Amino acid sequence: GGSRLPDPPHSGGGSKPSSEAMMLLRRGARRWASTLRERGEAAGVKYFQFSFVDMFGVQRSKMVPLSRVDEVAASGAGFAGFACHLRMAPTDGDLLAMPDERTVTVLPWNKEVAWVSCDLRWRGEELDHGPRNVLRRELARLREVYGLTLKTGVECEFFIVDESGEAVADRFDAAEKPCYEAHGLMRRYEVVSELVEAMEALGWGPYQADHEDANGQFEINWDYDDALVTADRVAFFKYAARSVCEKRGLRATFMPKPFATLTGSGCHCHVSLHDAATGANACRGPLAHGLSETATAFLAGVLDQAPALAAVANPTINSYKRLFAPTTSSGATWSPDAVCWGGNNRTLLVRVPDAPRLELRLADMAANPYLFPAAIAAAGMHGIAAALRPPEPADCNMYDASCPAAAEVRRTAPKLPRTLRHALAAFDDSPVFKEAWGASTVAAYLDLKTAHCDAFDAYLSPWERAQYLDS
Repeated sequence: GGSRLPDPPHSGGGSKPSSEAMMLLRRGARRWASTLRERGEAAGVKYFQFSFVDMFGVQRSKMVPLSRVDEVAASGAGFAGFACHLRMAPTDGDLLAMPDERTVTVLPWNKEVAWVSCDLRWRGEELDHGPRNVLRRELARLREVYGLTLKTGVECEFFIVDESGEAVADRFDAAEKPCYEAHGLMRRYEVVSELVEAMEALGWGPYQADHEDANGQFEINWDYDDALVTADRVAFFKYAARSVCEKRGLRATFMPKPFATLTGSGCHCHVSLHDAATGANACRGPLAHGLSETATAFLAGVLDQAPALAAVANPTINSYKRLFAPTTSSGATWSPDAVCWGGNNRTLLVRVPDAPRLELRLADMAANPYLFPAAIAAAGMHGIAAALRPPEPADCNMYDASCPAAAEVRRTAPKLPRTLRHALAAFDDSPVFKEAWGASTVAAYLDLKTAHCDAFDAYLSPWERAQYLDS
């Protein structure tokens, strides 16, 4: 379930430990490793999969035989960081993945293997831009400075496509408005039910699954939890969905906008603040839409930093084809087009549902499961620290081009970036993330994503040939 053991000895800060601390670390790691082996033996697994997510959200892993898990967990599984989307050189030596024992998960589709999420260390310290490390630091700061914890619940949307990736796998899934369509859902019963039953066995608390707004698009919801728990589960869910589909000759894709005329895959994130001592919800209060002073300031920080936040929430070239898409075949994009907020209104960037929480509707499924909540936390803490206040709520239909109120919101609200390059420029210009994450972590993200944009710009597309060959 959602309960978590105390942090393992390797999960401390990034400063270089003393020789005495290193000795304690080694002793602690050996103790932790034996726990891994004991759990593996009890579960009957043959291998552990030491896994981490790089800055592009790609899951990397090594398989470790049960017989060697003690020694590997004590020292860390070694990786060449340059081979991943991390800012490392070929000469930088081993990047070490240190397992977090709390995350051990036997693969429901292959019970001989246990997956475990890892924290990254390099040269005796935490790798500053390791995505899980960034989130852990932000959550620790939220607790230490403000006495708060962050809980999140994520709506993971995905498409099931054929092996080529060129078309929706179900040729009968062709309705103009397919959202919640019963037959479309039940034709994928084997995939959806296997995922739901796996979540139930793992204690995630799945509570509903549905066919989403696009043909071939699905969503499965599970209970919210501490932000780090949810991030680990999102990383695992993407792995699980792909694996369950692949064994049936299908592909699950989390690409933000795989089809031009269909609704893209959002990563709507429900956020709530809680008292670190009591666990009480800290979002409920007397201000607009039932929010507390703290939650309102947190919201204001997110809105204030939304253009920069887009670099993390919408981290690919393709992301901006979802945000600024024309009306889809179903009638709505379900993605925001302006920095605005309000009540239970799904056309806004931030929605406040009936319960005391915020729903951020900006992100897509390419968002890094660790960096995205870390960015939300950083922006929200900026709002609390500066005692920011949000603009007036926009209680109108932002998709209605003829609505004067919506037109006024678009005229006065900060503009969302229209491309990844524009988002990266906003991220670079923001002192909030440099102060929160550290200048080196922001620089690493910018360097990697700028190189990604450069690679796209150098690509000669079929569109260019069609436009210019005979011009």
